[in-house]
Amino acid sequence: MSSEHTTERERDVQADESTDDDRRRRFLDRRRFMLATGTAATVALAGCAGEEEADDEGETDDDDDDNGEPEPGDREYLEEKFPGLLVHSADPENAEAAQRETYTEYITQSEEHYIRNHYLAPRIEEEEWEISLGGMIDEEADLTMAELREEFSTETVTHVMQCSGNGRSFFDPEIGGNPWIYGAVGNAEWTGAPMSEIMEEYGADTSDGMWVMFAGDDHPEGEDVFARSIPMQKVMEDCILAYEMNGEQMTAEHGHPVRLVVPGWYGNNNVKWIAEIEVMERMMMGDDEELFHEDYETDDYEQYLHWQQNSYRILAEGQESIRVESIDEFDTREQMDMEASGEMEVPPYIYDQNVKSLIGYPGIDDTVEPREEDGMIEVIGVAWAGDDEVAEVEVSADGGETWENAEFFGEDNGPYAWRQFRYMWDPEEEGEYTLYSRATDELGRSQPRTISDIEEGQITVEDDMFPYEMGGYCLNTYEEHGVDVTVEM
Repeated sequence: MSSEHTTERERDVQADESTDDDRRRRFLDRRRFMLATGTAATVALAGCAGEEEADDEGETDDDDDDNGEPEPGDREYLEEKFPGLLVHSADPENAEAAQRETYTEYITQSEEHYIRNHYLAPRIEEEEWEISLGGMIDEEADLTMAELREEFSTETVTHVMQCSGNGRSFFDPEIGGNPWIYGAVGNAEWTGAPMSEIMEEYGADTSDGMWVMFAGDDHPEGEDVFARSIPMQKVMEDCILAYEMNGEQMTAEHGHPVRLVVPGWYGNNNVKWIAEIEVMERMMMGDDEELFHEDYETDDYEQYLHWQQNSYRILAEGQESIRVESIDEFDTREQMDMEASGEMEVPPYIYDQNVKSLIGYPGIDDTVEPREEDGMIEVIGVAWAGDDEVAEVEVSADGGETWENAEFFGEDNGPYAWRQFRYMWDPEEEGEYTLYSRATDELGRSQPRTISDIEEGQITVEDDMFPYEMGGYCLNTYEEHGVDVTVEM
């Protein structure tokens, strides 16, 4: 396996966590048993949740409070509340799915759905929460949660939420920030009020080329505000202000009481703890812009710009972020191609997700046996492609030398949700194998093989290689995400 150094990192991290985490093992034992006995497809059918930056701050993991009970900010608190996660830091909370088995099921439960926070998650009373709405609208307002629930229709969208830095640990040389492996992604049902109705209710200018700023309220005083500019056409098409996850109240860590859900787009756009919404003629740029919300701690608009204009950009070595007022293309891969061809003069902004797949079973370094009845091993996984449909998934059992088509099964809720796939593998003999999955979207774009060298300065997918990206963003290669397994007969 060409990505041997990264596979070893996966093994080391998972071995360390599993040694002393009995709670997590117990949580996953039921699914592991059913997968091992050949009933994985049944489990998956029965099953029918971001943000990222490259310069993450250090973390503190206090043990317990004075009463001996873990509390928010403690590693033990996070591990008890989310037993299916591998915790990278507890303050702020950053954790990913701990086991590959997560990616055999259609819906990702909150206990296994990754968490990505820039600051410690605030604890908010829903009845006291308001969202300030302003900018280029007829009527400024302070929206309460009761109004969101009662005065607008209720919509549910199944959406693959993925941290844009998922897979960062595979880059060599290593990149600073949370060392995400593969598990900063989940497929959940998000329920809330459609943004299109809110915009229409308050007379927003919804014409083409307009933008909407969404800002959260998790920042300590004096720190950058997490805010994103979303194009109006996407806001009107399918965005919701979500207040439920999988039919239940969201956890504080996942955004309670309300978060933006931008279906198909990377998690950095799905702002949590929404406090401000502003309709604008352009992206957040700074300079002469003023906030409509007078009660905020700062009047310095620069504190709103970091995660829109500086971070979450696709950069090769030596490149710098360049601020622009607007762009017309929001497909991240298409922006990469446009920059490489000279059609786009600035580094891409991270919006729509790249096509990707993960094998959920067998897992990394699993030892498996063919089924007695037919000598086959059932390989199961999931695939998604952001705004686009997944057209096909192929599986290789010989390290990428040859490929065979997998079949889709389970629910199909449109492009924003992932598709489950199954491949019936008939190994000829026992021994060690490397399994890869490779998804292709409806536009014919397939997962590239591996990562280019940093010195190449590559800025888009070329020669079957994903560019070495300086923030560790948007990786979707198949070699790095493969699994080594042992077959016993």
